[in-house]
Amino acid sequence: MKLLVGLGNPGNKYEKTRHNIGFRFLDLLAKHEGLRFDAAPRFHAESATWETSAGRILLVKPQTFMNHSGDAVAALARYYQVDEQDIFVVYDDLDLPSGKLRIKKGGGHGGHNGLRSINTHLPTADYVRIKIGIGRPVHGDVSAWVLGKADEGDRADENRVLAALLDETGRLLSGETDKAANRIHLTLQES
Repeated sequence: MKLLVGLGNPGNKYEKTRHNIGFRFLDLLAKHEGLRFDAAPRFHAESATWETSAGRILLVKPQTFMNHSGDAVAALARYYQVDEQDIFVVYDDLDLPSGKLRIKKGGGHGGHNGLRSINTHLPTADYVRIKIGIGRPVHGDVSAWVLGKADEGDRADENRVLAALLDETGRLLSGETDKAANRIHLTLQES
């Protein structure tokens, strides 16, 4: 089993914020595959099981709020005995411009509170990070930016990135990380 985790904050108040891009991707994937999320209160998450050629994938939306995402991720990883290299985390990245995506294995949290929590709760930080760019505000509060709603141009960028990622998710989960990343980048350059 592998975990595909989308980061975000629970509740309608946060649904359309930049910070919830991980939730939106998992919702798009679930809709595309005909999956339904169910509450998993024991793990403080919502989850859906996806049977793929790469094996069983558990889609996870932690319901702990961003700063405590590691509680849910670590509990599920322990319960299902999932190694860090079989955990994939989709999240917003301030240091990438809107419309960009980067895939990386391991590393620090880069100031992202969700990753900080996950890194604290897992034995190692060797999971795969799928960073979706939201850009930084020109000036003003970063918290207000990530908890704000994207404008029309940024939403169009997000839709292109999520569609490109959706097309390559199977390849990514089957271990072809570099190939999936290259194909996503080519798709985004062409659009």
